[in-house]
Amino acid sequence: MASYRKLKSGWKVIISKRDSSGQLKQVSKNGFETKNEAKLYAAKIESQENGVFNLKKDTPFSRYFFEWWKTFKEPKLSDISNARYKNISSLLKEYFEDSQISKIDRITYQKFINEYGKSRSKETVYKLNSIIRACVRSAIQDEIITKDFTYNVEVAYKTEKRDIEYLNLDELKRLTTVTLAKLNPNFTSRYMILVGIYTGARIGEISALTWKDINFTDRTISINKSWDYMYKTGFKKTKSNASNRTIRVNKKLLDILEQLKQNDSEMIFENQYKTIPTPTSINKTLKKLLCEAKIDKPSFHFHSLRHSQVAYLLFKGVDLYAISKRLGHSDMTITAKKYAYLIDEYKQRSDNQIESLLDEL
Repeated sequence: MASYRKLKSGWKVIISKRDSSGQLKQVSKNGFETKNEAKLYAAKIESQENGVFNLKKDTPFSRYFFEWWKTFKEPKLSDISNARYKNISSLLKEYFEDSQISKIDRITYQKFINEYGKSRSKETVYKLNSIIRACVRSAIQDEIITKDFTYNVEVAYKTEKRDIEYLNLDELKRLTTVTLAKLNPNFTSRYMILVGIYTGARIGEISALTWKDINFTDRTISINKSWDYMYKTGFKKTKSNASNRTIRVNKKLLDILEQLKQNDSEMIFENQYKTIPTPTSINKTLKKLLCEAKIDKPSFHFHSLRHSQVAYLLFKGVDLYAISKRLGHSDMTITAKKYAYLIDEYKQRSDNQIESLLDEL
């Protein structure tokens, strides 16, 4: 039995047949220019003995992943997550070509992970492997393969440690001073940089701010959405539920932001061209300001302001729990793990303080 659908990429056919135990098995193929071509293909498969079952086992790994993603994952994933799955599908097609999923073993898959991990971080490789493992488990459920070739894979990744740059107290003051001196309501990227300095919020969160998100009485900024730079669809959800938060700020920052009300826009940072500055243009402005402040940090970018906020608050003795909530992390362990390099840096100072306190006993 076959069914047909017209897609943007052409006609798709799904061929179904029940096995001896009564379970329904399906295989599909798309890209046919006409419905008649799809029908001829279906008739050929159905005429073969065990055609559906054999074809299912002959499915290329990349094609099975694509179909699994489209069927089970795409409807419930965000645009960003679907883009990741699409990239993995292309990656599998490039590496494994038309290799059948039933022919792939643990050594073959390990070699793939080794190659992929040469230039990727630990987090990136772990994410890729977890997604592929879910796909492989689905293939086992579909009785296409009998063994999990991702089982006990050794995740390989780039071990080179990249130093994360942040500003110390003196540098942060210099950048703030230079930025304040260069403010012009027509060029909103400088205002966005100031918000980054004072809040540590992500660039997408800041870009999405509207005047309704600011409470001038309580001196708070509400982070409840983000800005979609990738697909240019406007507002989107924040990174996680924990990212929805309210940040307390100082009156100085709010007074500065009020300058932008003259632009007469619901969006706080809409510029003279009626657009929100892109991350590229914001980082370009930030590099100019760093240069004027005589700060030599080639790798410093907007997200580094988030690191600088953490460094500043730790330096001033702010509790890690409060910092975690301000950043929008779901729990304190995420903050401790992500900023361990900063916490270790200030540990010596805390140890000295503890030693002095013990001497007073």
